[in-house]
Amino acid sequence: MAETSQLNPELTDEKARLGAPSGEEKIAIDGFTEEGENLSPLNTGTEQHGARRHSHGDERVVPEASRGERLKSYKLADFAPLTGREEDWRFTPLKRLRGLHTDALTGEGPEVTVSGASNVTVETVERTDARFGSAAVPEDRVSAAAWEAVRTATVVTIPEETVADCEVTVAVRGTDSAVAAQHLIIEARRFSKAVVVLDHQGSTTLAQNVEILVGDGADLTVVSVQEWDDDAVHVSSQQAKVGRDARFKHVVVSLGGDLVRLTPSSFFTAPGSEVEMYGLYFADAGQHLEQRLLVDHAVPNCKSRVTYKGALQGQDAHTVWVGDVLIRKEAEGTDTYEVNRNLVLTDGARSDSVPNLEIETGLIEGAGHASATGRFDDEHLFYLMARGIDEKTARRLVVRGFLNEVIQQIKVPVLEERLTEAVERELAAGNL
Repeated sequence: MAETSQLNPELTDEKARLGAPSGEEKIAIDGFTEEGENLSPLNTGTEQHGARRHSHGDERVVPEASRGERLKSYKLADFAPLTGREEDWRFTPLKRLRGLHTDALTGEGPEVTVSGASNVTVETVERTDARFGSAAVPEDRVSAAAWEAVRTATVVTIPEETVADCEVTVAVRGTDSAVAAQHLIIEARRFSKAVVVLDHQGSTTLAQNVEILVGDGADLTVVSVQEWDDDAVHVSSQQAKVGRDARFKHVVVSLGGDLVRLTPSSFFTAPGSEVEMYGLYFADAGQHLEQRLLVDHAVPNCKSRVTYKGALQGQDAHTVWVGDVLIRKEAEGTDTYEVNRNLVLTDGARSDSVPNLEIETGLIEGAGHASATGRFDDEHLFYLMARGIDEKTARRLVVRGFLNEVIQQIKVPVLEERLTEAVERELAAGNL
């Protein structure tokens, strides 16, 4: 049981107005720390460095001063074993990773087949190929483990000044649950244009790295669809390096799987570029769907927009969205905004949403973020029901409209239709 205490009676008027207790006496609430909810079962006790223990446990922890200072390394040994108290992993149920963070990734992994556009090139290359590591460096233990385990990568290249004659589909099909690693590389060369769909289906336990190179003046859309079987575990780092005056759109759609954790990142390398990042996720009972993204503004005069929307239903359905936007001191003229919206459809579901905005220069066009989690809007339901629509149909219409904004960004009619039908099945499964 947590120790309780009274507010210090000698608070100043200013601190009392701000609700900020001072000195040794502070309010303690079971299950919470000064930083928020205590998610680690190992986090007990009260002392750390002579003060109250925070949510990372006993170890001496020095948090990064900046999102941009977090450890990056191709070497697994550089990352300490995970405990669940790390900031990047505190929402993730490590026991459900099936050893992706502890075991050797020796499984064969899902089969990869590429189809679609006839004027792009597809290769399987050895890890000695110069394109390995050209767009990404692992930022966490699972990503580094996958990096060390893979021996080959599938590379999709859109040649210079080429417009793909149709979308490119990279089908990833899992057939077993053996822990495995996978590496994909997508390169859109100068002034090219294409849509690449990563279509994940089947059963797997997969640690995946996806490197995305967007050349100067290129226009690339990457859509990552996670429609796994119910038992799948998928942890994927998807990092993009964006060149001068380039346009990059990244769309995440997560519907299937037992545990799916994606970490999409966009890094600006030259001025004049634009990035759009969209996400749609729908979690059912027991599912854990997690998205942790980063937009790194390191150069002047770039623009980014982030829109993620999620719905969840059923007991112990859990979604996590963490959005980090970093505006470095060199990134004057930046224009950025990120938003996350979550619709909780039933009792017993939980959504965590954490927008983070770090600004190192005041010479920007604009920056902002927003997050909201709630239930159905009664006014929307009333509006529809007042026009003769029954409540069940009205609820489905509200959810469809809520999620359709993201589906419409895909711009591949066949895939949009398929995902719309998948959302309908989710709604039917929840008896909405």
